[in-house]
Amino acid sequence: MKLSQQQLAFFNTFGFLHFPALFNPEEVAWIIEGFEYSIQNFGGGTSHDGSKRTMFGGPIERHPKMCTLLDDPRVRGVIGGVIGEDFNYSGGDGNYYSGDTGWHPDGNWGQLFAVKVAFYLDPLTRDTGCLRVIPGSQRPDHFVRTEKIDPNKAGELFGVERRDFPGNMALETNPGDLVIFNHDLYHAAFGGSQRRRMFTMNCTRHAHHDADLATLRQYVSIHSPGGYKVDTGAGMYFPLMLDTAGEDRWGHLRQCAEMHDDLFPQYARK
Repeated sequence: MKLSQQQLAFFNTFGFLHFPALFNPEEVAWIIEGFEYSIQNFGGGTSHDGSKRTMFGGPIERHPKMCTLLDDPRVRGVIGGVIGEDFNYSGGDGNYYSGDTGWHPDGNWGQLFAVKVAFYLDPLTRDTGCLRVIPGSQRPDHFVRTEKIDPNKAGELFGVERRDFPGNMALETNPGDLVIFNHDLYHAAFGGSQRRRMFTMNCTRHAHHDADLATLRQYVSIHSPGGYKVDTGAGMYFPLMLDTAGEDRWGHLRQCAEMHDDLFPQYARK
């Protein structure tokens, strides 16, 4: 899968892309099955009562077929199209979401360094917790950033509900859709149920020079199993992701895996 120049221009300007029905119903079925297996067996899903979000790390790393999402040419084409074909896969999270999330970016890198790929496993509308974004807010020169505006204080500042913050877009999704967005993009969800299923793949640019290596080191020191004091048994990734990897997949794992071992030798695979 190759992105068009229009898609690239859209992503670079607005900070996100939405791909409806990228996966067919048969694929959606095994993705949901793999997600449910993972969150029920490894993610605390059996004790989810809707009072708060249930989250676990490595949602594509606990089930053999889920691991293959990193090998899928459509997924790799989308990610590679925006941050380079030699991108690093750097983990992710799986969730039963409950209630609103509020506005937030996932990073403040000031550049296109990291992206999130999001899979939503329930039909979501503007009234039932779909992803909302503030287009262009990933840019350092966006007014939200230059004027240090907190969209969560929209009522206090502007007399509007935060879900109605001017200029935001509701990205209504169905299972099988894929959304990718810049980590610096402000996003939120409002009005959802107490068990919205969603999982992510986070990816970074491959580091080719000292400045990028320093940024990647900062990223892995925080946004990694070691950064969260989690022992996967295999360092940066859970063992199944490594044990089923071919050379092509390993190319997307190697840089973060080696950096994680350097930063957190106590968690390296023995």
